[in-house]
Amino acid sequence: MTLTDQLPPTPDTDPDALLDGFTSWTAEQGFELYPAQEEALMEVVSGSNVIVSTPTGSGKSLIAVGAHFTALANKQRSFYTAPIKALVSEKFFSLVDQFGADNVGMLTGDSSVNPDAPIICCTAEILANIALRDGERAEVGQVVMDEFHFYAEPQRGWAWQVPMLELPQAQFVLMSATLGDVTGFKKDLTRRTGRETAVVSSAERPVPLTFRYAMTPLHETIEELLNGRQAPIYVVYFNQASAVEQAQALVSMNVASRAERDAIAEKLGDFRFTAGFGKTLSRLIRHGIGVHHAGMLPRYRRLVEQLAQAGLLKVICGTDTLGVGINVPIRTVLLTGLTKFDGSRTRHLKAREFHQVAGRAGRAGYDTDGYVVVQAPEHVIENERALAKAGDDPKKRRKVVKKKAPEGFVSWGQKTFDKLVEAEPEPLTSSFNVTHAMLLNVISRPGDTYAAMRELLTDNHEDRPAQRKHMLRAISIYRALVAAGVVEQLDEPDEQGRLVRVTMDLQFDFALNQPLSPFALAAIELLDPASPSYAVDVLSIIEATLDDPRQVLGAQQAKERGEAIARMKAEGVEYEQRMEMIEDITHPQPLAEMLEAAYGTYRQGHPWVSEHELSPKSVARDMYERAMNFVEFVNHYGLARSEGLVLRYLADVYKALRHTVPDDAKSEELGDIIEWLGELVRQVDSSLLDEWERLRNPGEDDSGAESVDEGPAKLTDNKRAFRVQVRNAMFRRVELAARERFDELGELDGEEGWKAEDWQAALDEYFAEHEELGTDADARGPSLFMVTEESERWLVRQVFSDPEGNNDWGISAEIDLPASDEAGVAVVRVTDVGRFDQY
Repeated sequence: MTLTDQLPPTPDTDPDALLDGFTSWTAEQGFELYPAQEEALMEVVSGSNVIVSTPTGSGKSLIAVGAHFTALANKQRSFYTAPIKALVSEKFFSLVDQFGADNVGMLTGDSSVNPDAPIICCTAEILANIALRDGERAEVGQVVMDEFHFYAEPQRGWAWQVPMLELPQAQFVLMSATLGDVTGFKKDLTRRTGRETAVVSSAERPVPLTFRYAMTPLHETIEELLNGRQAPIYVVYFNQASAVEQAQALVSMNVASRAERDAIAEKLGDFRFTAGFGKTLSRLIRHGIGVHHAGMLPRYRRLVEQLAQAGLLKVICGTDTLGVGINVPIRTVLLTGLTKFDGSRTRHLKAREFHQVAGRAGRAGYDTDGYVVVQAPEHVIENERALAKAGDDPKKRRKVVKKKAPEGFVSWGQKTFDKLVEAEPEPLTSSFNVTHAMLLNVISRPGDTYAAMRELLTDNHEDRPAQRKHMLRAISIYRALVAAGVVEQLDEPDEQGRLVRVTMDLQFDFALNQPLSPFALAAIELLDPASPSYAVDVLSIIEATLDDPRQVLGAQQAKERGEAIARMKAEGVEYEQRMEMIEDITHPQPLAEMLEAAYGTYRQGHPWVSEHELSPKSVARDMYERAMNFVEFVNHYGLARSEGLVLRYLADVYKALRHTVPDDAKSEELGDIIEWLGELVRQVDSSLLDEWERLRNPGEDDSGAESVDEGPAKLTDNKRAFRVQVRNAMFRRVELAARERFDELGELDGEEGWKAEDWQAALDEYFAEHEELGTDADARGPSLFMVTEESERWLVRQVFSDPEGNNDWGISAEIDLPASDEAGVAVVRVTDVGRFDQY
């Protein structure tokens, strides 16, 4: 039974009948409503706004489903918003199961699926854009805003506020476990919408929590919890490195029994762990220990979640990403500290942050009790133990040398803990903001633009001084838009009542889906398609418009500086001069000068782009030009703990290349790069692209959902992408040969008989004839790479680009196709290196 089976035949159904229809479905699903759920749903079907402030695990998701059911029954269009795309996508698939694929759509800026559906899942920014552009004319009858505490986020909170300001026709359902005092929201919503606003709050959790402050060393605390049957335990750190280090330290504790380890091995089956962090995670998981943080590959995080749901992991070490809402049964949350670095300083946790993480302990349907344990600072525990050992003897106690807190430690202790436990979440504060996109959206709205903008700026949730600042900024932005010719004033109202209009067509999501994409199109037109570097230059333009993967860029800079210092040392440059010279070294920035100049020109006619930073960089291009696969790239820059970030960035590049670059601008080599990049991402973690593709057919059966790893398609099935990968693998050897990196060549091919000394002997002969070995764009061109395809193998030859253009030297190799499919990367077996007339 789906919820659509319970829909009444007419939209004027009695609220009681609506509630009965929904509760019939919940009963069929085996759900028994909690009192807070029932109260909230009664208010929803009665037409009231509802603010739901109940603990984690109290069933807010079911309230959201009931709200969508009510809107659908009343022939109203409803919107569900969440702060991150992953949660939007998760909710989309869930609602498709409950209401059917025809009734549910999704908008995230990246994806648009069934956008005219009566139920839309979207990011908060998408709904805010609709609200600004259409106001009360918008086809929005109901808004369900999940994780509403994001209203207070400094950079993004405006998107949670704008719909309340601009959609007076809508019914609002605001939900969070950590809202604080909501009196102001209740009054404001009632005033704006003319509806009653009900507050459904409850401090009572379906699974009660017990709080404790631990004065034992961490490993003893974990042992105590394990022995007390309080697992699964989530050990929370506020940085990824510490989480992984702690997980590795637990291996010696025998967390899992022999039988439990056997059960884990059986569940894992032939799950493929790649080199790097994958090998570390495999070892940990087989000991019953998980790791979970944002830097991991999505399939590794999903694996940890699935094993935890199966009851096979006793301990999971991770970051506070748990607080964003992963679906894992956790009985005990063990926090290792009460401070975190927020990007600028280390500070105490806010009450909201503490309760958001602590609330993940004890899951309804899994546990009858939940536990929250905060670990005392390590130096405090050691000092207390030393004093206890000294006993009551005053002389001995005075002689105890107390361990000092680590440098930079922000002091906290049991009083901090007690205060956080008792504290209510802080009141949400307004984060309204005025941008070019906001003005352009309002100007695009039919009617009196000036009146609409004036109301938006004077009747928001800001205090009066802040409103004055927003007005001045709006005036400044408006003048810039007029000066640039983007906006023009009209002498008389147009047919839609506007006195101001936008002079150019703006795509709906111009401020959301890579706002610099239009600039990228303009910049591509500046390139010469006949240039050997055209394809990688297009790649660089696209990369310059994407968000920075900061860990990758930092690692690239460190690598560049390290290599520069080594060169300068060899040249005898003094230390002070070396330190001065490396200050100018940054991560690779191809086309930076050309792009900055083009951006300056483009900005004159499109002033809103000044709110978005152009950032030349080379990550996908760097990987391609170095002819590296994913694992080689991650290892080269030491990014094992951030490989998930690397892969998500590469997936973003792939999507942007496919959807931003016009077909007539895609050369054959650029097409090869796009295919290679897509297959690379899919082979490392198919979930990042498979879900994106699956959005086009959301009603299809997702067979294999019970497997811990469905795995990607065969690597060799995509022949075009595989050919590029083989070509890259061969050219990687050319690059290493050109730099005479014989040890690295030996690491690649030593097991197949081509050790470092064999490579050196072969290349010594080449360099005896030629001064250098080319590695430029021409050297890696298709004319110097040859393939003979057979059923089980490819025979390939990579020709060396020598200065004289003889092209009579190179590398011959065999590509094992079945082994490549199994490994997910091209398996290359070098058969010879030398002059072609010699073999």
